Amino acid sequence: MEININAVASPANETFSADWRTFESAHRLRSVTLLTDSVETTWDDARISSYHFLWLRDNCPCSQCVHPATREQMFEVVDAPENLVAGSVSLDVTGALNVQWSDGHRSLYEAGWLRSHAYDETSRSERAAQLRSVRPWDSKLVIPTFDYASVMSSDRVLLDWLLAARDVGLTLLTGMPETGKALETVATRISFIRESNFGMTFKVRTKVEAVDSNAYTALELPAHTDLPTRELQPGLQFLHCLINDATGGESTFVDGFAIAAALRANSPEDFRLLCEHPVEFWNKAPQSDYRSYAPVIGLDSRGEVSEIRLANWLRAPFNLPASEMGAFYRAYRHFSALTRDSRFIVSHRLEAGQMWCFDNRRTMHARKAFDQASGKRFLRGCYMDRDELLSRILVLQRNDPGRSIRAA
Repeated sequence: MEININAVASPANETFSADWRTFESAHRLRSVTLLTDSVETTWDDARISSYHFLWLRDNCPCSQCVHPATREQMFEVVDAPENLVAGSVSLDVTGALNVQWSDGHRSLYEAGWLRSHAYDETSRSERAAQLRSVRPWDSKLVIPTFDYASVMSSDRVLLDWLLAARDVGLTLLTGMPETGKALETVATRISFIRESNFGMTFKVRTKVEAVDSNAYTALELPAHTDLPTRELQPGLQFLHCLINDATGGESTFVDGFAIAAALRANSPEDFRLLCEHPVEFWNKAPQSDYRSYAPVIGLDSRGEVSEIRLANWLRAPFNLPASEMGAFYRAYRHFSALTRDSRFIVSHRLEAGQMWCFDNRRTMHARKAFDQASGKRFLRGCYMDRDELLSRILVLQRNDPGRSIRAA
C-alpha cells in the first residue's frame, strides 16, 4: 500500500524532539509503503529507507512515550504486543510520517528526524562520514587561536573554540588575565573540572622535592599524554601561563592520530601490535599508586583511532608473549621515533596570558628543558573529560538556530 504526500492531519497526541534538538533536511518524503514487517519510505532524491515496526514504535516521540520535561523514554519496547503491526500509514500536511498501530497507539515522525536516523546503508555511511570530524595535522598546522574575552562573552565564539578543540585537538587562548582564577573561570565556561591526585587544579613549576611528577622539574619532557595510568585518561587539558621569564621551556605538540594513521598506512604490522597488546602504566608516589593496562593506540567500535596512551617514564616492563616481544619493541620504537619527527611537530613558546587547551587523549605534548636560574616559569593547569566538551557543544548547537542538525 503506497501513500502519497497529500494525506491526513497530525495525530492528536503531542510530539516534540525527544532529544531536545531540531532536525532539518533538504529532502522530503515522497511516498510511504506499508510492508509486512516495516514501513518503506521513498525520498524526493529517490533514496529508499525502510523502518521496522518495532524500531518505529520504540522511537515514538509522543508525550505518552517520552517524558515531556526530562525527554527521557518511558515506553519500553518489551511492553509492545508481540504481534504489533502498523495498521495504517500516511504522510501529513507537513510531510511527517503518521503511523496508526494495531494496539490503538498513534505516532508521528518528522521527516528531518527520520532522515537523520535512517539506517539504510547509504544513510549509515553518510552519518559515519559526518562523525569523522577529526582533522589530522602535522608541522604545518596553524594553531586555532581564540581571544579570551570573546570566548567569555560570546556563545558563538565559545562554540567555535570547542569545535576546534574537538576536531583539531589543539587550541590556544590569548589575552588571558594573569591571575590565579582565570583558569577556573574559562574552564567552567565549558563544564566541570575533573579532579585528580594533583588537585582540582595543579601548578607547573619546579619543586625542591618533585616526588610525584617529572613536570615539576626543569627537565625536558618527551611527547606524552597525561595520566595514562588512569582507566580513563582526561579528555581535555588546560595549561595557563602566568609567568615565563625562563630561557627554554618551549611547548611542542604532535598529533597522535596523524602518527597512528601514518603507521596504519605504512607499517600495518606495527599498528596492529600497538593496538592489540596492552601496556601497563603506573604512577607510584608516597601516598598514591595508580595503574592501568591498555594499548598505546586505542580503537573505538568502528575501528577508528580514539585515543593514544603514552608516557615513557610511567611505563611498566612490557608483558607480552616471547614470540612477539621483539616485534613489539620495534613497533614501540617506531611510534616513539615518529613523535620526534619534525614533520609532525608543532612548537610554540607559551607566554604569560596565554593558555593551551588540547585533547589529552589525542595530542601528545612535550616541553623543552629550561634554565630555572634564568627566570621564573609558572603555569596552572586542570583537566576535563571529553564528555563535558561534547555535551557543551551539543547544547550550544541546540540553542544556535544556525547550528541545528542537518541530515544529508
